[in-house]
Amino acid sequence: MVEFCGLKLSNPVVNASGTFDAIAARRIYGEALLQDFPFSAFVSKTITPAPRVGNEPQRIWETPAGMINSIGLPNKGLDGFLAEDLPQLAELPVPLIVSVMGTSREEFSRLVEEVAGREEVAAVELNVSCPNVHSGLIVGEQPGETMALLEALRPLTGKPLIVKLTPNVADPAAVAVGAAEGGADAVSLINTLKASAIDPVTGQPGIAAGHGGLSGPAVRPVAIAQVRAVAAAVELPIVGMGGVCSGADAAEMLAAGAQLVAVGTENFRDPRAGSRIAAELSECLLVAV
Repeated sequence: MVEFCGLKLSNPVVNASGTFDAIAARRIYGEALLQDFPFSAFVSKTITPAPRVGNEPQRIWETPAGMINSIGLPNKGLDGFLAEDLPQLAELPVPLIVSVMGTSREEFSRLVEEVAGREEVAAVELNVSCPNVHSGLIVGEQPGETMALLEALRPLTGKPLIVKLTPNVADPAAVAVGAAEGGADAVSLINTLKASAIDPVTGQPGIAAGHGGLSGPAVRPVAIAQVRAVAAAVELPIVGMGGVCSGADAAEMLAAGAQLVAVGTENFRDPRAGSRIAAELSECLLVAV
């Protein structure tokens, strides 16, 4: 049993937002999914105030050690999520963490109030990778912006607020400090690294948007370094992620300072990755003892 921000979890392995569609998986696997769910908590894909269709294809480009994606956060918007998706996600046998993203404190405030106000939701993850429409600054790249956002959101709920940090800054630990000073309960990292690829056949970018985010095994050393730096800078619990494919990878993430480990890209290759990695991690920890 693992305790994280007051939540009691069966093991330290969760999913990274947007990498496992529990609703689609249930349509395919039926009740078997609920009887043997692969994660100890479920993190939803990111919800925005208004519906989004996402980016034009091609959205995904495979690399030798992972993939580049530019999905564009397709979702039904807040109202659609609350009416259609939340009732289904509430039937999962594990705590539900909902990821939200806005472009202003007002948008974030509405998202947090309405999402955290639902009994079915255990915690909220704040995706702070979008520009603030008032300042023009990326909230998650500026410690002061991150702190100010948390100061505005903290009074709105007593439920855990988890800030998802970007690796695309010179000093992620400074942003983590801003989140802590603003009242965050935890941080999660890393998000994807900025990346691009050229299609050798056409000579054009492999991603229609021109660039995207790199994930998978290639980013794991970066993730380990940044988790270590953040763990040294703040006392907040950390959800570590980035290229976790095995129990040994998860053990390394815990050794770097994470309390939970999130599995992302590996879910696309192996839908049972969460359960497998949790079992392998248990064996690694027994050997270590």
